[in-house]
Amino acid sequence: MNIDSIIKKIEPVNQNLITQAQTKLDRLTKPVGSLGRLEDLAAQYVAISGNVNPTCPRPRVLTLAADHGVVAEGVSAYPSSVTAQMVANFLHGGAAINVLARQVEADVHVVDMGVASNLENLTGLVHRKIAFGTKNMALGPAMSRDEAQRSVEIGIELVEEAFTDGIRVLATGEMGIGNTTSSAAITAVMTGRPISEITGRGTGVDDEGLCNKVRVIEQALSVNNPNANDPLDVLSKVGGFEIGGLVGVILGSAACKIPVVLDGFITGAAAALAVGIAPACREYMIASHQSAEVGHRVLLDYIGIRPLLDLNLRLGEGTGACLAMNLLQSSILLLTQMATFEHAGVDEAVTSTLDSV
Repeated sequence: MNIDSIIKKIEPVNQNLITQAQTKLDRLTKPVGSLGRLEDLAAQYVAISGNVNPTCPRPRVLTLAADHGVVAEGVSAYPSSVTAQMVANFLHGGAAINVLARQVEADVHVVDMGVASNLENLTGLVHRKIAFGTKNMALGPAMSRDEAQRSVEIGIELVEEAFTDGIRVLATGEMGIGNTTSSAAITAVMTGRPISEITGRGTGVDDEGLCNKVRVIEQALSVNNPNANDPLDVLSKVGGFEIGGLVGVILGSAACKIPVVLDGFITGAAAALAVGIAPACREYMIASHQSAEVGHRVLLDYIGIRPLLDLNLRLGEGTGACLAMNLLQSSILLLTQMATFEHAGVDEAVTSTLDSV
């Protein structure tokens, strides 16, 4: 399905269902509002799913992998070869995302969007390779506009496949050496903030490496002049194949009316592009956490969503999203399994007589 047809399917969530969910939450055996943001989370899920009495949805983590040509500029502490090696680690179940996904009973689908290695023989890998990595964005566009559009469409297709499999909540994840550089470039373009304010250390570059990273992003934006009013242009000039795939995952989730739990900085950059394409998709997003990457808070503020957690994470893979999946599942169970005051025979709060004086 192409991007334009998906955009037409994205509708605002039903605000009446949020009200109904909150009314139900207020009748449960607790002081009104005492479960804080868990109540907001439950109400959001009700509005997205269209069901005031939902069951816990089957979760899936989509971890999209691709390489970035800009790594040639020395922007990462690790070589590009690590992308393919970590993909193999995901498939063998040995990464952090595998551990956390098992805890919430989520399956992990690892997708080759553009790893710069031949991975055809890896069992369990979802093959959607567009090219063997992007081009060096410091010298010209990272990809063609057609490739950018294709990456988004692949993300949409992954959601449709998940929906057919019975999945009703998705977590975003990624792997790609160099992708914090692309994400910082996207953040600078979409938010208008200075590059030096939104560029972090990524895999752990030192002070000299950070200065070089800022310089490379400045050069990439100067060379490419991406148009903030055209998210596909931004994606094609300074993005990555996995970032484009994540844009599609977000748009596809909104079109299928299922929540998408965002991970960290890279998925935040994808979310900013997705909102630029279809603003209504914002209501289907759950921000799992605030990353240690300095640009992530800027992105969350720009999109207008609040993170659930702040654990100083900066790993990616979908790790933060899996941790937040615990909270989403808990919020649904609280909504559907707690007793009401009436059913439990518990006295409700007494309104103070001072209120009527």
